[in-house]
Amino acid sequence: MLVADANITLVLSGNGDVLEPEDGVMAIGSGGGFALAAARDLHKHAPEMDASAIARRAMEVAAGICVFTNDSILIETIEAPAD
Repeated sequence: MLVADANITLVLSGNGDVLEPEDGVMAIGSGGGFALAAARDLHKHAPEMDASAIARRAMEVAAGICVFTNDSILIETIEAPAD
């Protein structure tokens, strides 16, 4: 399971491990490797893209490669609370 807030992003594994990625970019599932590669590249080379845009494009890339990745993408965002 992936969990995140405005400050931290974590992976909660089925074994009980809690992992924090070095670059804040994560992916899971059958097309997770493809989505992760695309998202890392976009995060590094397209600084104008926000997290939602990166996630959408990474999922589109994964869906184009992996037959088990759905191309019906719905992204929900949670706004950071005002200080």
